[in-house]
Amino acid sequence: MGMRKVWIEVALNGPWGRARQPGIPIAEAEIIADGIACAEAGAAIIHLHAYDAATGRQRDDWEIYARIIEGIRARVDALVYPTIPLAGSAYAGAEGDAAARFAHVEALAARGLIEWTVVDPGSVNFVRFGAEAAEGAGFVYLNPPDHVAEGLRLAARHRLHPSYAIYEPGFLRLGAAMAAGWDGLPAPIYRLMFSDEFAWGLPPAPAFLDAYLALLAREAPADAPWMVAGLGVDITPLIAPAVAAGGHVRVGLEDAPWGSERSNRAWVEAAARQVTVAGGAPADAASVRAALARPAGGE
Repeated sequence: MGMRKVWIEVALNGPWGRARQPGIPIAEAEIIADGIACAEAGAAIIHLHAYDAATGRQRDDWEIYARIIEGIRARVDALVYPTIPLAGSAYAGAEGDAAARFAHVEALAARGLIEWTVVDPGSVNFVRFGAEAAEGAGFVYLNPPDHVAEGLRLAARHRLHPSYAIYEPGFLRLGAAMAAGWDGLPAPIYRLMFSDEFAWGLPPAPAFLDAYLALLAREAPADAPWMVAGLGVDITPLIAPAVAAGGHVRVGLEDAPWGSERSNRAWVEAAARQVTVAGGAPADAASVRAALARPAGGE
C-alpha cells in the first residue's frame, strides 16, 4: 500500500500589504512566478489575493485574477482560487452586499477558471495580542448569513468546493449545517484555523486539533476533508499530527507571522519534508480532484 496523499495548499499573500509582510508577491508577474515555484515544490492548491500594483492594496477584480490563474496554469497543474474581501476591515475597500462581494467569484466560475471558493461561515473579532487594549484595536470580520448563503449558492451552481475557514468552533457547526441543507453542493473543505498572533480560535497544539476533530466527527459527514491552517502562526508543529489523523496542510506568507523571512516556496518545501517524514506523500492536483470526486466512505 502506498503512502497517503496529503494536500499542501499555499496561501501566497493575503491582504496584509508589504508593510506587514514584506515578502509577499503583489504584481501579477510576481504572483504567477511564486505560484509556479510553489507548485513545483509540492503545493497542489494555490490561494491568492489580487492587488493593484500601483497602490499596493488588494483589488478583487476578476480580470486580474483571471490573468494570474491562467498564467500559473499555463505552466503547472494546480487548483488556483481567489479570496473574497475581508469584510469589516480596512483591507476590504468599499463595503458591498453579498452579490457584490462574490461578483469576481461568479465571473471566474462562469468562465471555468476556478474549482474552489472561499466561504467563511461566521463572523469573528480580529484583534492581535499586544494590541487588545489599544483604542480602535482590530475589527469584526463580517460574514452575515446572507453572504454565506450567496457563497454556497454560487458553489452549488458552478460546482465549486467551498473552502471554509474555521476561525471558531461555531463556524464548523454552522458550515456543516448549511452544507447539509444545500442540494448539489460539492464537499466543503474544513480549514481548521489556529493562531499565535490573533486572539481568536485555538492555539496550534495537538490537544486543540483533537478537539476540532472530535467536533468535526460529530457535525460533518464521514470523511469530510480538512486541513490545518491559521493566520499569524507557524503551523508546521501540527503537520505530523494532521497527517497521522488523515488531514492536510496549508502554509504560506498569508498565514505566517508578520515579518516572516521565509519565502512561499520555502514554506512549501518545509511542509513537504514534514509530510514525508510523517509518512505521507505530497499530492498533485489530479490526486486532490480524484479524492474530492469520491463519495464519502470511498477508498
